[in-house]
Amino acid sequence: MPSHQDSSSVLYARHDRSACRRPRRVLGALGALTAALTTASVLAGPPAQAAPPTPIAASTARSYLSELSVATPGSMSGYSRDKFPHWITQSGSCDTREVVLKRDGTDVAQNSSCSATSGTWKSPYDGATWTAASDVDIDHVVPLAEAWRSGASSWTTAQRQALANDLTRPQLVAVTDNVNQSKGDKDPATWMPPLASYDCVYARMWVQVKHYYDLDVDSAEKSALQGVLNGC
Repeated sequence: MPSHQDSSSVLYARHDRSACRRPRRVLGALGALTAALTTASVLAGPPAQAAPPTPIAASTARSYLSELSVATPGSMSGYSRDKFPHWITQSGSCDTREVVLKRDGTDVAQNSSCSATSGTWKSPYDGATWTAASDVDIDHVVPLAEAWRSGASSWTTAQRQALANDLTRPQLVAVTDNVNQSKGDKDPATWMPPLASYDCVYARMWVQVKHYYDLDVDSAEKSALQGVLNGC
C-alpha cells in the first residue's frame, strides 16, 4: 500500500513544548492560506477513491510513535464538542460531513443542499455496506475528547477546528453509525475496529494524526499501538 510521508508537506517540524500546546502546523499564521487551499481542493473535487487518505507506512508509524510524548491523560474539565467546530462549510452548501460522504462512498448523488440522497458506503471498520447516508457516521479517528485530554485543551479554537475537519490526513472516515457510537472517545488500548484486518490501517491512521498534531499518548495506548504496528 503506498504511503504519504508528512515530512514532505508539513510546514514545521517537531518543536520544544511550551506552556501552550500547539499543533505542528502554525495554523494561526497560515489560517487564511489554509482556508483558501481547502476551498480550492473541494471545488476541484477529491480524487475518486471511496476511502480516506492513505495513511503512512507501518515503518513510518513505528518511528512516529517513538517520537510521541507519553503522558497521563489530561483532565476533561472544560471539554465540549462545541470547542471543536466541526462540519464547517467547505464549499457552497457542502459541509465537511457531506464532503466525506461523497469521498468515501460510491455513486453518491447529492441534492441542491449537498445532502447525499443515494449511494453506497462500505464501512472499513466492520465491512458492512449501507445505501442510506443516515446509517453512516463520520468518525474522527482520534476522537475530539481524546484530543482534548492529549493536549488540545490548550489550543485555540481555530486549531481545534482544523483537527475536527481535517480532509488531508486520515482523520475522518465514513463508518457504520453504531460502530462509531461503540467506539466513543476510546483509544486503541480499549477499542479497535471489529474487522481485525483493518487494525494495521487504523493504527497507522491514529499515529499519523497524533504525530501531526503533536498530541500525547498514554502508556497503555502506546503499548497497544506498538503491538499492532509490529505485526503489520
